[in-house]
Amino acid sequence: MENHDILIAELKKLLSGGNAHANFEDAVADMPFNLLGEKPNGLPYSIWQLVEHIRIAQWDMFQFSKDATYKSPKWPDEYWPKEAAPKNEVEWTNCLAQIKQDLTDFIALIESDDIFTEITHGEGQNILREAFQIADHNAYHIAEIVVIRRLLKVWKP
Repeated sequence: MENHDILIAELKKLLSGGNAHANFEDAVADMPFNLLGEKPNGLPYSIWQLVEHIRIAQWDMFQFSKDATYKSPKWPDEYWPKEAAPKNEVEWTNCLAQIKQDLTDFIALIESDDIFTEITHGEGQNILREAFQIADHNAYHIAEIVVIRRLLKVWKP
């Protein structure tokens, strides 16, 4: 296996999470729908807001990585939902499905593209940087989801 292939394999593991901490699927598994909007102990975000923020931010980084005409949402207003809870279970399910699909599509991008080439419409970014940013961003917020679940007493490690 050449170094590039090793790097791609490690990036895939990093993006999928779970090496040293809970992955996204574990963090949201069996989450009671009625608790998605709770903000325990004065925390600023609910689990729904964190998950929807992960969806928006990951989608933004993926679109930026592949589309020169893409325009990012306005920071921070369009990266965070105002509602504490999803409207219904369909919105929750669709959000989870989009996070999974966008991550799958981004992983396909890193497998097929030169991850070191500068993104022409960026400011020095490349696909490798975007992969690290997605992994770092998601891990940060996944940890917050786990903390909220512990505070709500619905975390089963």
